[in-house]
Amino acid sequence: MQVYKSEFIEFMVRSGVLTFGDFTTKSGRKTPFFINTGNYDTGAKIARLGQYYAEAIHSVLGFDFDNLYGPAYKGIPLCVAASIALARLWEHNVSFTFNRKEAKDHGEGGGLIGYRYKGGERVVIVEDVTTAGTSVRETVGILRSAVPQGVDLRGLVVSVDRMERGTGEKSALAELADEFGLQTFAIATIDEIVEHLTGREINGRVVIDAEMAERIARYREQYGARS
Repeated sequence: MQVYKSEFIEFMVRSGVLTFGDFTTKSGRKTPFFINTGNYDTGAKIARLGQYYAEAIHSVLGFDFDNLYGPAYKGIPLCVAASIALARLWEHNVSFTFNRKEAKDHGEGGGLIGYRYKGGERVVIVEDVTTAGTSVRETVGILRSAVPQGVDLRGLVVSVDRMERGTGEKSALAELADEFGLQTFAIATIDEIVEHLTGREINGRVVIDAEMAERIARYREQYGARS
């Protein structure tokens, strides 16, 4: 496992972002683990998070993109922080864009903020987590309606790949890759998380004990991607 991945996994736990218990996802699934990026609540945390996103993006795409798009609301600080880290670490000065929840009907108007697309930009969508792919499909719809001349969707990066089935047997990320022709990847996968945290103490307690590991395994058996 790459060092930035193991550091990121522990960072999520210490930040109260990755938790284990009884939760319900946006798609209605009962899950024993939950990722809430809304708990990155300080400048230091969001700076570190941006670095982990940047490392994941750079390791997969190199310099082969021009713009980061962050869906409102959680994607907004993610794309901004990642763009800062890309400029700092690799002098890769990409633009960023995000959307309003409601289009503005005065002033400059429109539903997008930040870099204004001209057409042909190589775009990476920066999300927190996707379970069924619903929010990403909404994002692609927003981009297609707002940029009639089209952008080149190069990638979708999420913080954690839950490795769950989307609408079929494939994972949600694999379905989105097939549907929109873009590379989909995560800073870390649930397999990497379980491997790294099982039996490991953080803040004085074992994060994933044998009982929780079994619960996660049962959940993955029910909802995990088959291919």
